Amino acid sequence: MDKYYSNGKLLLTGEYLVLDGATSLAVPTKYGQDLTVTPIDQPELIWGSFTNTGECWFEASFDVPKLRLTSATFNSDQEGSSDQIAETLQNILQEARKLNPDFLNSNQGYIVKTHLTFPQNWGLGSSSTLINNIASWANVNPFTLLWNAFSGSGYDIACAKHDSPIFYQLEDKKPTITEVNFSPTFSNDLYFVFLNQKQNSREGIKRYKEKRHKLENEIQLISQISKDLITSKNLSDFEDLLNTHENLVSSIIELPKVKDRLFSDYFGTVKSLGAWGGDFVLATGNNETPEYFKNKGFEIIIPYNEMVL
Repeated sequence: MDKYYSNGKLLLTGEYLVLDGATSLAVPTKYGQDLTVTPIDQPELIWGSFTNTGECWFEASFDVPKLRLTSATFNSDQEGSSDQIAETLQNILQEARKLNPDFLNSNQGYIVKTHLTFPQNWGLGSSSTLINNIASWANVNPFTLLWNAFSGSGYDIACAKHDSPIFYQLEDKKPTITEVNFSPTFSNDLYFVFLNQKQNSREGIKRYKEKRHKLENEIQLISQISKDLITSKNLSDFEDLLNTHENLVSSIIELPKVKDRLFSDYFGTVKSLGAWGGDFVLATGNNETPEYFKNKGFEIIIPYNEMVL
């Protein structure tokens, strides 16, 4: 049996602008997804995807080497259907084989199981961790597989492969990844709060592309904020940088800031992470922070040091 594992991700700076070359700060999470591969005698690929609680939420079978879908079952309250999920998986496998013609190109069959260590709706990278795991299994470039099968900046793939915070920059579809030392002395004052809904990043990217204009100055500003964040000496300086970032992105995509929209009476700073409108936000505060958000109806508050790898 072979086993592969990929880290989840959070983008602290550079949402949207990372697509246009901004240097962004991203962190891998302690949560992720594994993939196990067990050979069998039958010429069949039997796939099972499992939640963090051990429930099988998706099953499919494919003939090999044709990779023809023979059955699919979807047991989840997530959006989609068994056919849609199966076709997406089939597409990823087929794109992997285009990159490595020997992949799944014999009568050798397999039982494949994936296990998330976080709830599906958290938005920590169920797709990116899957793609990176399949790329490792197929021995292909995960960034190429991502861009052939989907789209996106690829920062999530970089997080899947790195065990420390990174600067990520994309230029002409060539990622530059630099591991950085980001260990804020005030990490006990940082929290990740789940907004009770998973955001479709593709919708957010579409809106950004419709709204954007020439952004050279904004890209430079975001890149500088990313670099200044990791050298912040205190929480106040850190908050000033986050607020500047929020104001800048809000003006570009013409959406209200999450603090103005949901937490206008909060004493700390709140910053959107990734596509605006869902998933997690980063909140600065103190030991009273969890109670504030719980009183607002947001029950999932994860301290920085419990989330970031």
